[in-house]
Amino acid sequence: MLLAYRLVRLIETHSEELAGEHLQKLQACTKCGSYTQVSAAEARQTVADTYRHLGAWLLGKDEREIEPRYRELGRRRAQQGVPLAELMWAIALVKQNLVEFLQRQAMEPQPAQLQGELEIVMALERFFDCASYYAALGYEQVSAPGAAAQASI
Repeated sequence: MLLAYRLVRLIETHSEELAGEHLQKLQACTKCGSYTQVSAAEARQTVADTYRHLGAWLLGKDEREIEPRYRELGRRRAQQGVPLAELMWAIALVKQNLVEFLQRQAMEPQPAQLQGELEIVMALERFFDCASYYAALGYEQVSAPGAAAQASI
């Protein structure tokens, strides 16, 4: 678990750098063309916040802590005209960017460290799966028939 904690701290410490890298990938990605509807500052800040708070979500919070943030993100992107597929791809890019960063930072692991690495990878998978699911739910709330009436209630 010590390695998992160290990796999480590394991610949080480099959250701004990671957010900048993600923004470049997002802007260059042909699968995310509608993200021109989202300001670069908002896109970068959203991802920086994710990376900055990832440790709390991975090591201490459960799904109930992830749900409201990503439902709101889904609603916002739907209102900005970003198709659901592009939102899902953008979330996948956040994870891909993170994995690439961790690979650049990787040292030759010792056998005892492999368990810690496996734990952090599994926690990352759970986090991004939950984030995608709740972002899609928030998105669907906006795009579903009668969503405007529901939003005003």
